[in-house]
Amino acid sequence: MKATAVVAVAFFVASCNGMKTSDDLDLSQTPVQVVADMFIVQTDNGQMKMRTEAPLMERYRNDTLEWELFPNGFSTYAYDETGRLETAIKADAAKHSKTTKGPANETWAAFGHVSVKNLIKRETMETDTLYWDRENERIYTDCYVQLFSPSGFMQGYGMESDQRARSSVIIRPFNSYGIVSTDSTVVEVDTVNFIGPFPKK
Repeated sequence: MKATAVVAVAFFVASCNGMKTSDDLDLSQTPVQVVADMFIVQTDNGQMKMRTEAPLMERYRNDTLEWELFPNGFSTYAYDETGRLETAIKADAAKHSKTTKGPANETWAAFGHVSVKNLIKRETMETDTLYWDRENERIYTDCYVQLFSPSGFMQGYGMESDQRARSSVIIRPFNSYGIVSTDSTVVEVDTVNFIGPFPKK
């Protein structure tokens, strides 16, 4: 019985020697909060303004900075003044960070395949990095951009727009193709917000 107890104690002591102490842990690399299937709704007087979804959110914190990572994708949807779904932004990953000490600073960035759709104007912008300036309500990038719309196709480097993608401007366009004339008899339907029977073809 004594021999068994001594062996057990010796095994426990040996095992503890391989354990990390608190001094070895880097807490800035350990999330302080993890949220699965995140779903956030922003309303104003009962009217939907914005909806955000993500499969996974990880929040980190250090002495001066707090940030959230969305490693498995990120989607946000914005509604216009009448409650129609107007803008959809999707990305492979995203990061939101803000300072907790000193001058206030907040950044939103989306990475990977980033698509920005204005569903009412039927325009789609694609890039690999996108920034959102929430205070000034604008989105922008310095990267390569493709812009598809009913009136043509544009591409170039750098883009600026309001946050709802109503007025996207490519800073340095090149090799862009426009449609000079369109059929004025074609009826275009907002398939996302349309309520009622679709017109027969």
